[in-house]
Amino acid sequence: MLTIIRDLIVIAFLTVLPFLELRASIPYGIILGYPWWVVLVMCLIFNIIIAPLTYLFWNKLIHLLRWIKFIDKLYNRTIERVQRKSRKYVEKYGELGLALFIGIPLPGSGVWSGSLAANIFGLRFRKYMVASIIGVLIAGMIVTIIMVSGTEVFSLFVKIR
Repeated sequence: MLTIIRDLIVIAFLTVLPFLELRASIPYGIILGYPWWVVLVMCLIFNIIIAPLTYLFWNKLIHLLRWIKFIDKLYNRTIERVQRKSRKYVEKYGELGLALFIGIPLPGSGVWSGSLAANIFGLRFRKYMVASIIGVLIAGMIVTIIMVSGTEVFSLFVKIR
């Protein structure tokens, strides 16, 4: 029983870590031998819970760092340039574009980087949350499908737990 609790805590911890998120926790849980649907639901819940916290974290961090004059100038120049170049895309695709960015299971994408992008682009919290939930669902399904199909193929050769 303690092993199960410890495993579930590790899976939850991996899910909330930047750059790992459910891209690491779903494979970890499935490789440990837990049912894919239990791992998927657990990772989705933790990844969605961390979404508003990351948004607020970046928002507060940016405001704290802007008290330093050279960071404030750099921030303003960067934000103006990013918003000027990307405004037409953000306006055109909005939260759908952000959802796809969060949902593509590649290094550097996910809830943490999606919340930073939402803060940089000035996406409102509600729109970010919609994009985040959609993105997390997309990523969770992709990673789970890859793992389940890969695990089934792998289990032909090696006995997993």
